[in-house]
Amino acid sequence: QQQLVESGGGWVQPGGSLTLSCAASGFDTPWLAVGWFRQAPGKEREGVSCISTNTNTGYVDSVKGRFTISRDAAKNTVYLQMNSLETEDTAVYYCAVQPGFVQFCAVVAGPYAIWGQGTQVTVSS
Repeated sequence: QQQLVESGGGWVQPGGSLTLSCAASGFDTPWLAVGWFRQAPGKEREGVSCISTNTNTGYVDSVKGRFTISRDAAKNTVYLQMNSLETEDTAVYYCAVQPGFVQFCAVVAGPYAIWGQGTQVTVSS
């Protein structure tokens, strides 16, 4: 059974950092196209970042320079390092997999077929 499990969420003050993890299981390769998405209360889900099968990356403008996506293939895990967090980053963060070979990923939800359960990130003072 293909499964994604997010972890690493929590509470942090503005300006702080968190690292989210997305652990994949049941896939036949660690080289997955993975996206990070978030949904704040009362708002639509939005894309945050993605990493393609061949490790090209993408970011939404609001997180460029603050967030970094990376992969540890040996651990079947994709990370989202979040620095300089702002209150506007508060949301439930989800990771998702786009099946197949993806050379250039996109931070839009449509192509992503397998989703994790989400992890809460709260940025407040």
